[in-house]
Amino acid sequence: MIIGAGNREAVVEINPVLVEVERSGFVESWHRGTAAGLAADGSTVVRVGTPEEAIFPRSANKPMQAVAMLRSGLDLDGAELALAAGSHSGEDFHVEGVEKILAGAGLGADALRCPAQWPLDPDAYLEVARNGGGRSRLRMNCSGKHAAMLAACVAAGWPTGSYLDADHPLQAAVRAVVADLSGEQPVAVGVDGCGAPLFAISTTGVARAFRALVLAAPGTPERRVADAMRTHPQWTSGTRREERRLMDAVPGLLVKCGAEGVDAFALADGRAGAVKIDDGAMRARTPVTVALLRALGVAGAPGVDTAVLDELSAVELHGGDATVGAIRPAPGVFDR
Repeated sequence: MIIGAGNREAVVEINPVLVEVERSGFVESWHRGTAAGLAADGSTVVRVGTPEEAIFPRSANKPMQAVAMLRSGLDLDGAELALAAGSHSGEDFHVEGVEKILAGAGLGADALRCPAQWPLDPDAYLEVARNGGGRSRLRMNCSGKHAAMLAACVAAGWPTGSYLDADHPLQAAVRAVVADLSGEQPVAVGVDGCGAPLFAISTTGVARAFRALVLAAPGTPERRVADAMRTHPQWTSGTRREERRLMDAVPGLLVKCGAEGVDAFALADGRAGAVKIDDGAMRARTPVTVALLRALGVAGAPGVDTAVLDELSAVELHGGDATVGAIRPAPGVFDR
């Protein structure tokens, strides 16, 4: 069956239901999608739907973008590098980190070309609003990446005013890194929500790229990004975000979400995976990711906090003050 339009005209297989939304014992909604899981040797051991079809990985591209920045001469490590590769929640320490990256390059917030937004973190949002503040480029979840892109341009001697142009030297470097780490040439170029160029690769290609990050030699740009994100997960997302909780719960796990229902991860031994929810529903992303981690054998590994995995594997649904259902992986979705 041919579905959709544009690049989707080539899709002849309808992706399976990955997630069911069950309320009061009745399945009221579901989300279709695709997932790919790689063994430690890089072979595909989990294939659900059509993971060879191209997607926009959205912010799951950020670790690859950070690698390109380091290869271009950016000098960042630790929490600031994690911030550059992450989608932060707009908490105060995130803003301070963005300002520090900019100051190190001799720039101010006026150089940022990401849009102004409210913080993603609910408590930070309320604090800004109570203090009479509003939307800010610094609070926008991609401002760490944008600050680092600007700093990379300064380090390389490239123009900063056009750093988001698709033909800018930095964006050419990003495209080359995406192709290198994923093993694929991007099939389309778009514009992400933050205004940066976005390169389309397959769901499996995203998993391969994350695997390459964790298996790279210590001290390389790839490994520096992976290590920074795993050491400082609160800087890649936020104090209360699911990605931070997953990385805390699973030793050696690297995970990064993307808009429109994308998740990608890799474990220290090279096992890796990626998920794309067809309708873009972010609520379906984490339950599928947990199910894929379990399919790859994570749940029984030493040091894994299975209670956290259990909690994140299903999102509670409420009716009044009671829990009446959950958003959870469809039964047997990875038994194929």
